[in-house]
Amino acid sequence: MLRMKQLLRTTGVLLALFCLLPAYAAEEKKREAPQVDAATGKRLNEAIEAVNAEKFAEAKVALSKLNPERLSPYELSRVEQMYASIASSENNYPEASRRLQAAIATGGMDDAEILSARFQIAQLFMVQEKWKEGVAALKQWFAETPAPNANAYYLLAIAYYRMDDHRNAVEPAQKAVDTSENPQTNWIELLLALRIEREEYAKALPLLKHLVQVAPEKRNNWMQLSAIYRQMEKYDEALAVTQVAYMAGHIVSESDLKALADLQAFAGVPYRAAKLLETKISKGEINADGKTWEKVSYMWIASRDYKRALPPLGKAAVMHNNGDLYVRMAEIELRNENWNAAETALNKAIQKGSLKNPGNSHLLLGITLFERKETRKARAAFQKAAQFPNVAQQARTWIAHIDNTSKS
Repeated sequence: MLRMKQLLRTTGVLLALFCLLPAYAAEEKKREAPQVDAATGKRLNEAIEAVNAEKFAEAKVALSKLNPERLSPYELSRVEQMYASIASSENNYPEASRRLQAAIATGGMDDAEILSARFQIAQLFMVQEKWKEGVAALKQWFAETPAPNANAYYLLAIAYYRMDDHRNAVEPAQKAVDTSENPQTNWIELLLALRIEREEYAKALPLLKHLVQVAPEKRNNWMQLSAIYRQMEKYDEALAVTQVAYMAGHIVSESDLKALADLQAFAGVPYRAAKLLETKISKGEINADGKTWEKVSYMWIASRDYKRALPPLGKAAVMHNNGDLYVRMAEIELRNENWNAAETALNKAIQKGSLKNPGNSHLLLGITLFERKETRKARAAFQKAAQFPNVAQQARTWIAHIDNTSKS
């Protein structure tokens, strides 16, 4: 379904992720911070204040006054991280990545800080849509991380998807949802789209139920939940969901209303379907075209309410491009032995023409006239029917019956 590309059309999600550090990093027991030279600390503080004020040029000036050769590994790692922060703020992601790599190379960072830097490097690749490099960086980070968090799994899933590797996207997308106590909606939507794409409807079902529960105001969730039930051939559940959506005001378009009626009919309640369509037609919410009136009539027929089927069928017959619907009207009238109405409908059918089975129409007209005791007209109708191979034998039988009756 549509939905996946909408999830990932922009890099906004990735930019947001760049601001997130792995949750475990703050929980790691860190080493005591090494001492920083007073002059170095002053310059670093100046740079930090400038960055916080978004005065990046001033921050660079403050950092440039430091002599890298006189800095300790720890101090140098802080300088490189500051440069990385400035570059990222200026959207210079390649430079930010280079500076983070340089920070790691100083040897002045502890294990938790290195892992955080590696995660940021992976995020920077994603922001640049360098998905292959991002996956490689994330894999290195996963290999060194004792407890990967949900954000990282989601980021990896996105990277795989953007590489058109949907098969490998499924596992991290599932882990992103499973490892979070309160997974974000877009994480669930990504996993849902992957499951639907793989036609894994049973696994998609709980995801959609969750989305409906947390965001009942979103129409698309209801419609997708109904669609999943239909794919699983659980039509009663599909109808129940769609009815709730209808009562909540989510089903208002003509196509959705017709789809609801179709589902009602398929689920065994065609009476409700016919009533729904007639009500919406009367309110102008559904276009009263020939196909719609024909559908209404067939739903009344399915309900075995043949009397109520006739008016909409008559409206459809007027709009139809041939006389076949008049034949259908005649069949209903014949069922109820309404010979006059049946004759009228059949004459209209023959007059309109372009019938799929013209011989049958003449045959039915002959039967109708015979029941009305108009044997001469009936015989003429049967003679016309006899010209059509598919009903010729029946027509000749009727002609013979009329002839024998008249002689006796």
